[in-house]
Amino acid sequence: MELDLLASEKNFTVLVAVAGFLAFWALWTALTWKGPVDDRLRALQTRRMKTRIEQAARTKPSSKAASIGVMRQVADRLNLLRGAAADQTTRKLRQAGFLSRDAAVVYVFIKLALPLALGFLMILATSVTGIVDVPEDLVLPTCIGAVLAGFLMPELYVKNLATKRREILNYLLPEGLDLLTICVEAGLSIDSAFRRVSREMQSTMPELAAEFEMTAIELTYLPDRQQALENMAERSESAAIAALVNALRQTEKYGTPLAASLRILSQEFRQTRASKAEEKGARMPALMTVPLMVFILPTLITVLIAPAIMSALALT
Repeated sequence: MELDLLASEKNFTVLVAVAGFLAFWALWTALTWKGPVDDRLRALQTRRMKTRIEQAARTKPSSKAASIGVMRQVADRLNLLRGAAADQTTRKLRQAGFLSRDAAVVYVFIKLALPLALGFLMILATSVTGIVDVPEDLVLPTCIGAVLAGFLMPELYVKNLATKRREILNYLLPEGLDLLTICVEAGLSIDSAFRRVSREMQSTMPELAAEFEMTAIELTYLPDRQQALENMAERSESAAIAALVNALRQTEKYGTPLAASLRILSQEFRQTRASKAEEKGARMPALMTVPLMVFILPTLITVLIAPAIMSALALT
């Protein structure tokens, strides 16, 4: 009997503890419960505060924006960004891969400031500090050469980048056309196909991905789709890209099958790439003739003749 009473007391104690916990939890839930409207208002307030912080950070002038503003003021005062020369500069920069709207401002400012900086540094190095030992009659030509080099260096740099970018686009275009063909055959429109291919090639082929992404954006937002395709050909300045643009224009104008055209272009470009590789391989024997004659042939003759000369000298 005593054991039964102890067991019943323990059970009663556990039940009282559970009931107390449930009562406390119910009271706490009732006091702290908030409806979905309160959660929605809190989420809207958090989003509003985040938007204000982002807007303040966006409108806050940065050092880069201030420097570009100074460059733009200098270019505007000297009328360097007006007329046909400015359009030609923008076209060169786009062909080199500089698609920012401030690229022309930075390029013009560098082309203006670099000759002055190099000339000033050369004057300091030759006449003031004497770090560069130049005869007195050659100081002026050296400084003039530094100024001319400052004029030519930006243009040569941009031209070199444009040439490399064009070669990269020509080399990667067949793979990009294969992906475009797959997307078109799957039912995507041409602008959606460009966007999807650019997203897939972002890590492996960034140059072609950036070109396709820009074309997709212009196809979506420009009122004239033909202008978007012409901009693509102008930015690349490549015969292969021009052929692709012509195929796209004919497809939109006459309704020809786009997938078949893309497949044919891909095969042609791949054959062209293979033929160029074969041409480079065929030129190797001719290119190796001069190094062989200059470096290897004299060594071989020396090895063959040296023992006979040494024997003749020993006999004498």
